[in-house]
Amino acid sequence: MKNIFGLLLIALLPAAKLTGPGDNVPMNHVQVIGSHNSYKKAIDPKLFKLLQKNDSVSMSKIDYEHISLTAQLNMGLRNLEIDVYADTAGGKYAHPKGLTWAPGQPPYDTEGLMKKPGFKVFHIQDIDYRSNCPTFALCLQELKKWSDAHPGHSPIFITMNAKDEPMKRPGFTVPDKFTSAIYDKLDKEIADNLGLNHVITPDDVRGKYSTLEEAVLHQNWPSLKKAKGKFIFLLDEEAPKNLEYVKGHPSLKGRVLFINAQPGTPEAAICVRNNARKELAEITSLVKKGYIVRTRADSDTEEARVNDKSSFEAAMRSGAQIISTDYYLKSTHFKSDYVISFPGGGYFRMDPIFSSNKK
Repeated sequence: MKNIFGLLLIALLPAAKLTGPGDNVPMNHVQVIGSHNSYKKAIDPKLFKLLQKNDSVSMSKIDYEHISLTAQLNMGLRNLEIDVYADTAGGKYAHPKGLTWAPGQPPYDTEGLMKKPGFKVFHIQDIDYRSNCPTFALCLQELKKWSDAHPGHSPIFITMNAKDEPMKRPGFTVPDKFTSAIYDKLDKEIADNLGLNHVITPDDVRGKYSTLEEAVLHQNWPSLKKAKGKFIFLLDEEAPKNLEYVKGHPSLKGRVLFINAQPGTPEAAICVRNNARKELAEITSLVKKGYIVRTRADSDTEEARVNDKSSFEAAMRSGAQIISTDYYLKSTHFKSDYVISFPGGGYFRMDPIFSSNKK
């Protein structure tokens, strides 16, 4: 009987390691689940019904919503995604076209926040414009308030999109393009509203190394102990948009955000590989080398509608440290049992790639 109990104990040890990374573990040795378009409120039913008549396929892809950032963090999610639109003069997005297309919607921007200068947070101009934190400053202030109330929390990844794509239809608001100067303002917004003492920056990871990638390949990520109470920001864009952020800041010196840089470049540290099923081997290779990888468990509501967890299962196996989902809670927009968490529950654990390598 003793041997049986001993074998059972050995069998359970890897699971225990998965759920309890210690303080001395490097922060790239953990795996977290977070949300996609974390700020998003549902499109008002009156407008959604109208839009659905014109393009039911596209509308089905954005038929979801999220609880507040605070509520998500309270659940244990450790990755959030925030989309920002530049609005230097203010008022560019204060009167979405969708408000006039479908009368009878609830009031919009009753506090006049959209009229003021600063970065705005929403999904799609004129269509999907309701947000739990309509300005980036408000989002950051909410993060700081939560962080101050939970000192010593595990690091939180913030994925960001710099939205400046015009709609492929006439009449829609045309966003301002993101330039190096606009990105300067984005960095300042984070510094002013969250505080750089709450942020792990590329400079923190680079340390004594000549490039950020060199530091990453030498496993120079902070330990969980040093990363407690911190946020780490990722600009999830591709060239040429992300290269505007690099201008004047080789290897991201002096910058606040990491970028989705290709391996082999001085700025490479965090990579986005969103199709874990097709890119599983590549993701695993990148993770083992020292990069942090972000992937997705689901997209466009497709997996959730048919309760297909194969992408999520591939994401977990791949070792990608950041796994994004729209469904940490079951959908309230259609019937499905699809909901995402790690086996046994929770959204934060030891990365299986590194756990399996431990002796």
